Amino acid sequence: MQTKYSLAPMLSVRNGKRAIEFYKAAFAAAEVYHFEDPGGAVVSRLSIAGAEFWLSDESPEHGNFSPETVHGSTTRLILTVPDPDAVVAQAIAAGAQEVFPVAEEHGWRLGRVLDPFGHHWEIGYLLGS
Repeated sequence: MQTKYSLAPMLSVRNGKRAIEFYKAAFAAAEVYHFEDPGGAVVSRLSIAGAEFWLSDESPEHGNFSPETVHGSTTRLILTVPDPDAVVAQAIAAGAQEVFPVAEEHGWRLGRVLDPFGHHWEIGYLLGS
């Protein structure tokens, strides 16, 4: 039997519990898996209409640092949705900062937000798809 390939980002954050609530409010994410250690650190798998990603509280001892710790991020997430205007507005209402407004360019209708944990999200759809 062939195993299906998949790829899902793992976001390191400070205050994982708060991050879970933000992603639920900003992107209507559903929590698929949740683990919490005795100290309160979490690991969670979230799904946005089937698009999954993970998050965990940062753990420098394991080499997992949040954007806040490293003063930036090396990754941007691209979330493809049917209505980027509505999703960007929802994310901003939940506490994200607009980096650039939704507009059409390079064959996309796309906007970009910075979440409260330092991760950049490009939200849009490919025109003509």
